[in-house]
Amino acid sequence: MTVTTFSELELDESLLQSLQEKGFTRPTAIQAEAIPPALEGRDVLGSAPTGTGKTAAYLLPALQHLLDFPRKKSGPPRILILTPTRELAMQVADQARELAKHTHLDIATITGGVAFMNHAEVFSENQDVVVATTGRLLQYIKEENFDCRAVETLILDEADRMLDMGFAQDIETISAETRWRKQTLLFSATLEGEAIKDFAERILNEPVEIEADPARRERKKIQQWYYRADDIKHKTALLLHLLKQPEVTRAVVFVRKRERVHEVCGWLREAGINTSYLEGELVQAKRNEAIKRVVDGRVNVLVATDIAARGIDIDDVSHVFNFDMPVTSDTYLHRIGRTGRAGKKGIAISLVEAHDNLLLGKIIRYVKEPIKARVIDELRPTTRPPSEKLKGKPSKKVLAKRVETKNKQKAEEKPRVKERHRDSKNIGKRRKPSSSKPDAAE
Repeated sequence: MTVTTFSELELDESLLQSLQEKGFTRPTAIQAEAIPPALEGRDVLGSAPTGTGKTAAYLLPALQHLLDFPRKKSGPPRILILTPTRELAMQVADQARELAKHTHLDIATITGGVAFMNHAEVFSENQDVVVATTGRLLQYIKEENFDCRAVETLILDEADRMLDMGFAQDIETISAETRWRKQTLLFSATLEGEAIKDFAERILNEPVEIEADPARRERKKIQQWYYRADDIKHKTALLLHLLKQPEVTRAVVFVRKRERVHEVCGWLREAGINTSYLEGELVQAKRNEAIKRVVDGRVNVLVATDIAARGIDIDDVSHVFNFDMPVTSDTYLHRIGRTGRAGKKGIAISLVEAHDNLLLGKIIRYVKEPIKARVIDELRPTTRPPSEKLKGKPSKKVLAKRVETKNKQKAEEKPRVKERHRDSKNIGKRRKPSSSKPDAAE
């Protein structure tokens, strides 16, 4: 049966009311496939990139379980959600509170960068759902400040990133500590690669595997195009022009290195564009403030590196700009997934210098979708487009040069081969008449 509305999922009225207030009526691909088996109590192994509604795909069945089986008196947490970063933990907790606002359920977080006393509520034994980062949670488990025995469902969000960040051992320890649980849900952006499969095998019990290929469906809502740039100066002029367009209401500008973050912010501010930024070395309070400024609408442009932007979920991003092209196609998908979320349309624009052409070609082949070139009249590139390179076919000029080089090489090689052959024959001949030596002695 294909699920087309949330009401078909037999969810509690309080949850349906929250969904309605958030404007969600139709489940996304991952929600439609993951929620029914999760509601039945099955383990789920789900593949879902950011921006496809996977958070609600595990929160709704978890909250429904708590409503279906209420406990008589308050106690330690029954649902434990692990995330790779504190930003993501905060966002998941916020979303859980929004969905549970018409219920009596309590949601708390345990993350690094927060003083012990601020987690006091989690230890006062009246929590239903706890969203945590692995490091800090393990610390509390070891200090016997967190009771794992009541955990009924363990949820791992963005498991592939947790493995990449080296948390595999920590998660297995937490998994062992919560061994009385009845259910485990594991979500990852991709299920490719042995590491994630081996890991899932150890943690999950006969899971329902869901690879809703929402990536393609959701990406269709994201228009992708690129502008060619002659150099950094031209690229900056293009970015400034594009950011000043009225349709750019909230944008994320991606750069490759930390140093470039500050450069780009400086250029934007000089042009009168108010900007917030994120880079890896930023302390937690400043990271939170940077995101808050964008969310509150005080600034409408966020400049970030890929590492700094990990796990950040900002609603209503109208545009994503690749100021620097990403090195991998996966990173490209992750970046553009910041826009076009929750069924809305979005635009992803790449600024491509000559040295980015091979990368662009790789990305086009990977996403299997056209990324069309565009031009701004007053900012036309002066260099010619290396269009042949993009298609992966060499130009006639290049082909002729290759043939010429090959012929040259062949011509040079022939005499060398003959010379070596003749030398070897001569050496052999000279060695043969060795019997004349005794005659000479006589």
